[in-house]
Amino acid sequence: MTRIALITAAAARKLDDDLAPLDAALRAAGAQPSIVEWDDAGADWPRFDLALLRSAWDYSLRLPEFLRWVDRVSAATTLLNPAHVVRWNTDKHYLAHLANAGVPIVPSTFVETRDDARAALARFLEAHGGEFVVKPSVGAGSRDAQRYAPQESDAALAHAQRLLAGDRSVLLQPYLERVDEHGETALIFFDGKFSHAIRKGPLLRRGEGPTRALFATEHITPRAPSDEELDVATRTLAVIPFERPLLYARVDLIHDDGGNPCVLELELTEPSLFFEHAPGSAARFAAAIIDRI
Repeated sequence: MTRIALITAAAARKLDDDLAPLDAALRAAGAQPSIVEWDDAGADWPRFDLALLRSAWDYSLRLPEFLRWVDRVSAATTLLNPAHVVRWNTDKHYLAHLANAGVPIVPSTFVETRDDARAALARFLEAHGGEFVVKPSVGAGSRDAQRYAPQESDAALAHAQRLLAGDRSVLLQPYLERVDEHGETALIFFDGKFSHAIRKGPLLRRGEGPTRALFATEHITPRAPSDEELDVATRTLAVIPFERPLLYARVDLIHDDGGNPCVLELELTEPSLFFEHAPGSAARFAAAIIDRI
């Protein structure tokens, strides 16, 4: 019987709504899944035919340790998505690669630890104006991300400097106001094929500080993506610098001021797949997993 480790984190184990339906779908397909915390020192990784990253959602707070674990597990069994994909995708500098490949992204400015944060923020505000977002380049679940008005630049600078002082690169992005009405569209692919999509309500509300939880509360509903959204998501997956198709991928889009979809994030490491909002999706993913093995 095929043994599959569904990788989670201790803090996420009871929060991941995907685990139970995926466990059931894999058992129905004849596999033997086990839910395992990534940092479980007693885990016997070689006994698994596949280690599947699902909800290791604390990785952004422990990235060096997490990446060392990724390398160890990859040497013991098959890790999906693979280690080189995980290393690339856990840092949002990948957005620069997508932009250089012609994919429309939310305009993104990175501030590095060696940079003058005050000067970088001033240049950014001069170029973009309006509300904006400060977030770490390595982050998950909207942790440490906050929305600011232009007159709140001092608070935004302090936020950026805190991140930089912790040796974390900073990402500055204009806040695209259409997200307040339209929300985000997350398009989910299994083995390169579109499976389903959902709508996320806006996460960063004016005047609210960054979430201190493992992830910000999300308001999810099913959504049929537009042809334009599906095209951008497909183009995004076509330019990733790795072997394709990947077992799983999620492309998160929002609309710019002209109503055009652009990439907010590309999730190739531990994305929620929202099975409960798409009947049959857990079975489709289980079939893709079994096919890989």
